[in-house]
Amino acid sequence: METYLRLIWAYLKIGLFGFGGGYAMLSLIQSEIVGSTWCPQITNQTFTDIVAISQMTPGPIGINSATYIGFAATGSVWGSVLATLTVVLPPFVLVLMASHYISRHHESAFIQGALLGLRPVVVGLIASAALLLMNGENFGYVTPDIVKSVLICIASFSVVYFTRIHPILIIIAAGIAGYFLF
Repeated sequence: METYLRLIWAYLKIGLFGFGGGYAMLSLIQSEIVGSTWCPQITNQTFTDIVAISQMTPGPIGINSATYIGFAATGSVWGSVLATLTVVLPPFVLVLMASHYISRHHESAFIQGALLGLRPVVVGLIASAALLLMNGENFGYVTPDIVKSVLICIASFSVVYFTRIHPILIIIAAGIAGYFLF
């Protein structure tokens, strides 16, 4: 029961302060869950795997990762349901309350200033998530495998940036290349 309550509390905080969407939430999720005493089964390696799976499944990454972590933390579907609902509830309530006010006062200098102030926060949270995911579990250490991974990354970026080839085809090609290279 204590694990469920801590899970609810953690995801209420994440949902409340996770401005910028799922990728911005990742650093909050990692700081709240990974290494916590109530959820020792979520290590950096497990978190990295959860993020990878969350990216591959349809839906927002923050909600998908909450679903997976809720199950991993409690070992039950109810943990998944609770984590998913509690990460969605605060933003839903905030957007519901704020949308009425913002729609009526969208030209207000206060509203414009607040929205401009949130932009760098969102960029910072997303950058924080990117930096937190740059660890040994994701990239390993300088080995021939990491060199291959970096080359696949550079090639994928270059093809997407300089051509009109659909990104899904690039993902499939990178997966095939990874299969043969590793």
